[in-house]
Amino acid sequence: MKHRGRHRRRRRGRALRAFLAGTAFALTAAATMISASQATVTDTPGRPIRLTSAADLRELRLEREPVAPADLDRLAAAMGRPVGVGAVLAGADHTLRGADACTAGEKRALPAAPAATRAYCFGAADTASLRPGAVTAPGDSPDGRWQGERVLLSAWSGPASDGDDASGEAGAARVAFVDADDPDHLAYTWALLAVPVDGGRDYRALASSVTGLVWYGSTLLVTADGADGRALYVYDVGRIQRADVDSAAVGRVPGGWSAAGARFVLPAVGALRMPGDVRIGSISLDRSTFPDGLVASEAVPAGSDRPTRLWRYPVGLGAPGTGLPALDARGRALPDAAYETKATGVRGVLARGSDWYVSRAAGEADGRGLLGRLGDGGTASAKCGPDGSHQCWSAPAGPLSVTDGTGAVWSQAGRMLFSLGLNTIDRSLG
Repeated sequence: MKHRGRHRRRRRGRALRAFLAGTAFALTAAATMISASQATVTDTPGRPIRLTSAADLRELRLEREPVAPADLDRLAAAMGRPVGVGAVLAGADHTLRGADACTAGEKRALPAAPAATRAYCFGAADTASLRPGAVTAPGDSPDGRWQGERVLLSAWSGPASDGDDASGEAGAARVAFVDADDPDHLAYTWALLAVPVDGGRDYRALASSVTGLVWYGSTLLVTADGADGRALYVYDVGRIQRADVDSAAVGRVPGGWSAAGARFVLPAVGALRMPGDVRIGSISLDRSTFPDGLVASEAVPAGSDRPTRLWRYPVGLGAPGTGLPALDARGRALPDAAYETKATGVRGVLARGSDWYVSRAAGEADGRGLLGRLGDGGTASAKCGPDGSHQCWSAPAGPLSVTDGTGAVWSQAGRMLFSLGLNTIDRSLG
């Protein structure tokens, strides 16, 4: 942004080179020791098996459910003119600490191998009652920029209800809009993810853990828990609204609009449903195909012994469906490829050609996870420690998102937001 001044931009190249050179070593040294019991874990799920029957693909279809334009217009008329992403970033009122300023306890969440090259931590007070979710950047931009601004979105959710939540907003989801223009100084502010209700006269919070995010054009796709039958919620980053009352409440309140302490609100413009009991666990953007693809992994219940499905939808490139899975005349989307894998506990997914990269939970919920690649050539998993353990990824295993032009893969775990190159991951997998 122009107001930052040119002097900081001149320092960026030097600062970034120094930062990357020092951080990789620091993070490697900070990684926790791998225990002997972890080293016994191996992972050989084998090649994914392609699903070819029409019935298999129909089970993974999405059905569009738009919010009525009149409802959105009514809400905007009541709340005031929407603001742009640039205005949100200009109002960033929180700072992410660099890796050197994060505590040893916070850095235990970082991968042991492959090591992160950039890492930051959110404030303890700011996220004390929140659970980290997915992370993304503008996916159709070669360098993660939106209208000239380098930006990341980091999703978080409030705690589940303990039975005493009078507001009905337990588990409320929000995203941190992170100004990533200066790698030495990341700042952010919160926007509540909301769903219009009462014909656009009010809104409720999206009560869900956000395990997947994809930003394409002005469209933001957000995974939902499926409790209300919706697999994905659809947002438009051109419809960000200001919250003018700072309170714990959500929606219309005396004197204006509140967003559980967030300064901004992002109201959903639609949703996508899935049939049956299928639930999406994670999503990401695959730009190695034409058209670009939205890839997804299935959320398989803990303890289940059935295979996990991975699949891909072609992305719509023409208005008004840009960024959505390509829809037919009846508002439905079918995957153009789907697979089964014996890999369990998938928490993040990327795809490049015939290769699928997955981060996975292993053992206890908060323990170190696994990072692997599945494809026609079989399975490869990162190793670490003197005993060659496969439990080397973040603790717990987090989501995956890649910026196509730079090859930077972003993830988060605990209070840590971190990245490393996709080429670094490939080298670690052999």
